[in-house]
Amino acid sequence: MRLVILGGPGAGKGTQGRLLCENLGIPWIATGDIFRKAIAAETPLGIQAKPYVEEGELVPDAIAIEFIRDRLSQPDAADGWLLDGYPRTAFQAEELDFLLQSLGQRLDGAIWLDAPVEVLMQRSLERSRDDDAPQIVRRRIDLFHQRTIPITGYYKPQDKLLRIDSDRPPEVVQEDLLAQLNAPQS
Repeated sequence: MRLVILGGPGAGKGTQGRLLCENLGIPWIATGDIFRKAIAAETPLGIQAKPYVEEGELVPDAIAIEFIRDRLSQPDAADGWLLDGYPRTAFQAEELDFLLQSLGQRLDGAIWLDAPVEVLMQRSLERSRDDDAPQIVRRRIDLFHQRTIPITGYYKPQDKLLRIDSDRPPEVVQEDLLAQLNAPQS
């Protein structure tokens, strides 16, 4: 299965993504982790992405798609994957479709973990990563609403959008997710 997971910061993408990947036996590909590792290793793409990540801004499309191309071309991603953190705009969703076409793959579904802004804010501040200062979290939530929510309009007509209420206990969200994907539960 090839899936993307969408949701604001704190929606539960990491928690649900890891659980789902264990249940489906596919790699969880978190672009945030890919960016952070590349920045720490000071790779050419990492150096380009660093100023954007540090400001809580989206990494430009031309840089982001190269990270994705590189990762989806690795052997462990041949039979499926869950992409977390990309696409973040309708344009990126379209770019991803073109990339997948060139790799001989296609997207099976887009999971949207939906939660109220107050929940996103509270969860983000509770996990307190280095880059989770209140003003940065607020900026990420604003960007999510401006740029990412329109993606739902891209995937819905393709009948690929699965909207999941993520303001529930993690195990309930996961059961709902597996049921909607019609996936065998382990």
